[in-house]
Amino acid sequence: MFSGEKLKLFKVCWVALLFCPMLLQANEKVKFGTNWVAQAEHGGFYQAFADGTYAACGLDVEIVPGGPNVNNRALLLAGRIDFMIDGNLLQSFNARKESIPLKVIASIFQREPQILITHPGQGLDTWESLKTAPVLFIGNGGFHSYFQWMKSIGFSDSQRRPYHFNSAPFLANRKSGQQGYITAEPLVIEQIASFTPNVFLLADYGFDTYSTMLVTMEKTLQNKSDVVQCFVDGSIIGWVNFLYGDRNAAVTLIKEDNADITDRTIQFAIDQMKKYGIVDSGDSLTLGIGAMTNERVQNFYQKMVIAKVVKPGLDFGSAYTLEYINKGVGLDLKKKLAGL
Repeated sequence: MFSGEKLKLFKVCWVALLFCPMLLQANEKVKFGTNWVAQAEHGGFYQAFADGTYAACGLDVEIVPGGPNVNNRALLLAGRIDFMIDGNLLQSFNARKESIPLKVIASIFQREPQILITHPGQGLDTWESLKTAPVLFIGNGGFHSYFQWMKSIGFSDSQRRPYHFNSAPFLANRKSGQQGYITAEPLVIEQIASFTPNVFLLADYGFDTYSTMLVTMEKTLQNKSDVVQCFVDGSIIGWVNFLYGDRNAAVTLIKEDNADITDRTIQFAIDQMKKYGIVDSGDSLTLGIGAMTNERVQNFYQKMVIAKVVKPGLDFGSAYTLEYINKGVGLDLKKKLAGL
């Protein structure tokens, strides 16, 4: 464990963009579970590992890639990992409803990357026109979450068809729409069908949840608060370096953990994250990456109550803490790297 003075010194070293040898060597083992196989959307964490940012304040971080058969929540509850990624606020609300002792400590994505895509030139070129689309391919997870919100603003159950993570039905029906992620599906469609789809980022139209949130157990906050702070700060610095600095080492590690990923896929995801402000926009511009506010969480919760996705009366405020974020970590580094 490291003292408050050493943690303070570590932050000074970050500002100076130096690693100070008087700090502890990495000795606090930490396992961090991601929400999918290694990809650019995890780039900042790989960056913090690759450039020694985690190690500089005493953390020996092991990144544990997720996947279709990985249940990180169960692993976290069992103590087999120390931190994990939650997709969005709805998962955290559900954990609080079930009295699961988890807590959100940062939101790496300011904007949910969830999108709908349509064929261009088929009368489905605006958000309002999507409300008249005959078919929208939406998976079960989306149907029980953001599609319920969509219904509260004019969409209907009759439009929905199950999406099985295969774009063939969408490609065959030009009057349809399909779910996806801003960092992936537009490129996939372009590669297999040679056209650029219309893209509708749900965050642009009111689905303003936080996303890619860092979560840990409440007992970890109580017993290892300094470890939590180092992990959060290190992740933030990692994301600043990944987005605005030399990311080659992180990309190499991502490709080592995911042999199927390509350089084009990684670069496309990075470009989309920057173009759409997925990581760095809104409050993060002044408070630092990872930022959250009570007002935004409350506003989203109220929208979900109206949409009947969550029930009223939930103690949603206990699902997260602002103790470890909103401190401007990484802002000076970003200015230097981005030439601002």
